[in-house]
Amino acid sequence: MTQLALVIDLNVCVGCHACVTSCKQWNTSGTAGALTDLNPYAADPNGTFFNRVQTFEVGEYPNTQTVHFPKSCLHCEDPPCVPVCPTGASYKRAEDGIVLVDYDKCIGCKYCSWACPYGAREFDEERKVMTTCTLCVDRVTDTKVPEPERKPACVLACPANARLFGDVHDPESVVSKAIAERGGYQLMPEWGTRPANHYLPRRKTEIRIHPEDLERVDNPLKLDGKQPEYAGRGAGREDFAT
Repeated sequence: MTQLALVIDLNVCVGCHACVTSCKQWNTSGTAGALTDLNPYAADPNGTFFNRVQTFEVGEYPNTQTVHFPKSCLHCEDPPCVPVCPTGASYKRAEDGIVLVDYDKCIGCKYCSWACPYGAREFDEERKVMTTCTLCVDRVTDTKVPEPERKPACVLACPANARLFGDVHDPESVVSKAIAERGGYQLMPEWGTRPANHYLPRRKTEIRIHPEDLERVDNPLKLDGKQPEYAGRGAGREDFAT
């Protein structure tokens, strides 16, 4: 069985919110319908978002880090939001494992939001229905869209390539290989929901400093027509095409 999901690399996410804005734009203009914004230009704006980025400071001064944590519907393999829905509006697609909401059946009872341990469901105050990330199902299944672009809007918008998309049940997929190689983990697995989305943990990155990077170059742009000469210095990395 295919299970489409996102794999998010916390090591390279910079918290730019490109995923948030692209998600909002695509889904507002797509099959999900207009996503309500509440007081967007006021002091306390709010609204309906399928994807949010939470930012945390971890550690103790002076050894602190800023962690950006994107979170949306995790498209659980055993989603607790589905069985509690009294009208069957919340359902999981058999062909790709995406969890969706049928707005025509939704009565806005919020049972699904209470059942979700991740707080991924959002109530649209204007339409009085529950909403959730759709993994841009209208885009990834559209054969008119070029195959390389059949990905969620958030994946295509991420400037740091922190978001991967694919079938986590396919061991040869990009997402499965990333999970295996990087120790990808599920969010709160103790709830037994088996989230399809995974996170790649942060890791220490080695800083490589070349000796020539430590030398001061007084006139790199030759503004006065004279380039300083250094005895015995050969060509540097910047002298070669990379």
